Amino acid sequence: MTLPEPVERAASLFGVLSHPARVHVVALLIEEEPRTVGDLVEHTGVERTLLSHQLRALREARLVTREREGRRHLYRLADAHVAHIVRDALAHVVEPG
Repeated sequence: MTLPEPVERAASLFGVLSHPARVHVVALLIEEEPRTVGDLVEHTGVERTLLSHQLRALREARLVTREREGRRHLYRLADAHVAHIVRDALAHVVEPG
């Protein structure tokens, strides 16, 4: 079956967001931006090397951006669409029924 390219790309995006640590990172960035790796490690409880791997996957999917400030890397959401997707998903799973 051949699917339209936007459908394939959306499925790929949801694949990236299928990891709980990645959703947690995005949720934290929705609350406050920018955040450092150290801050994200502290709030997620994920080991630094594992979190770096998750952040790389989010960057490669263009869900977050990274900028350097001195010796630190600061992470932000790539755009408002990312926040919208994750907010809606989190709201959906806590709805009764």
